[in-house]
Amino acid sequence: MRLRHPDGSTVHLGYCTNVHPAEDLPGIVAQFDTYAVPVRERLGVPVLGLGLWLAAPVAAGLAADRAAVHRLRAELTARGLEVVTLNGFPYEAFQAPVVKHAVYHPDWSAPERLRYTLDLAEVLAQLLPEDARRGSISTLPLAWRTPWDAGTRQRCRTALGALAGGLAALERRSGRTVRVAFEPEPGCVIESTTQAADLLGTVDTERLGVCLDLAHLACAWEEPRDALRRLDAAGVPVVKVQVSAALESTDPRADAEVLRGYVEPRFLHQTRARHGLATDDLDEALSTPDGGPWRVHYHVPLHAEPIPPLRATTGVLSEALTELVGGPAARCDHLDVETYTWGVLPPARRPSTPDELAGGIAAELAYARELLTTLGLTHTVEATR
Repeated sequence: MRLRHPDGSTVHLGYCTNVHPAEDLPGIVAQFDTYAVPVRERLGVPVLGLGLWLAAPVAAGLAADRAAVHRLRAELTARGLEVVTLNGFPYEAFQAPVVKHAVYHPDWSAPERLRYTLDLAEVLAQLLPEDARRGSISTLPLAWRTPWDAGTRQRCRTALGALAGGLAALERRSGRTVRVAFEPEPGCVIESTTQAADLLGTVDTERLGVCLDLAHLACAWEEPRDALRRLDAAGVPVVKVQVSAALESTDPRADAEVLRGYVEPRFLHQTRARHGLATDDLDEALSTPDGGPWRVHYHVPLHAEPIPPLRATTGVLSEALTELVGGPAARCDHLDVETYTWGVLPPARRPSTPDELAGGIAAELAYARELLTTLGLTHTVEATR
């Protein structure tokens, strides 16, 4: 959906479709009818934005077939849906047996990652609404932290130069601006805004910047105001924001039994204490004597409390949005709700039908919209159809 900031600009709020991924074009369109249209109707808005996820083979096929992209755009328009941002973090869907680290491969030292991202940019330039200022693509923060050596770093730097050049060429050819946003994440080469400032401060910041995932920001125990000042000082723009909340325990030893209910085999749930503890998964953290408090990289629904006594880091989310869009000018105009863990939540919190999932997504978006309206944004902007 579109919101009007007091500065007169349009702020796009949507949700990321990796919560219900499909691996081919017919499957993607079917998901529009199963989830996105019901979400839009529940919210009562004429147009709903999607942070679309396209697997690498789908992106490559679309990039080579303009007619197919035009058909996809027509399918979106017919349903009151639009796309200004893509999620380019997962390269392909998780396959069984699940290897949790697979989502970080190929990384930015591999040529496949560059090809995939440029394919996404080609597709997005054609999907963008005519009146959209620009598009954005979120991607992984270069690589998992190991192995990371001088050669890997140089290959990544070379790839980022080629990426910026490809985006510039696309803009000259299409007249559309697409920016790529690197998403700091626990366990990766870029985990914090300090690392983002260090590794991205010398790239082409007209086209490259960060995707600030607010659950990741919380897990890094970063204060939103300080984090944004750090990025500003390095000249690194916030291209996109993932509106998300992490799981928090103030006393993990006392909460251990409840926390075990969030251990699951599909995704990594990196766990960070305010001081000291840093593990790559929640079960590993639970085997340590650390007393916390902990924050766990587990995206939880924005509108619903986790199983007590656990909490969600919605306080960090609120503070960050205040800094980003609560001032006289919007510092980011692409906001994406990204709770991809609905399918692995503990049974008491997990939706059992597509209709329940659509209702949960709609409730999250309503929560985010309400928070943004308290910051002065108004829901008065309609898309050009």
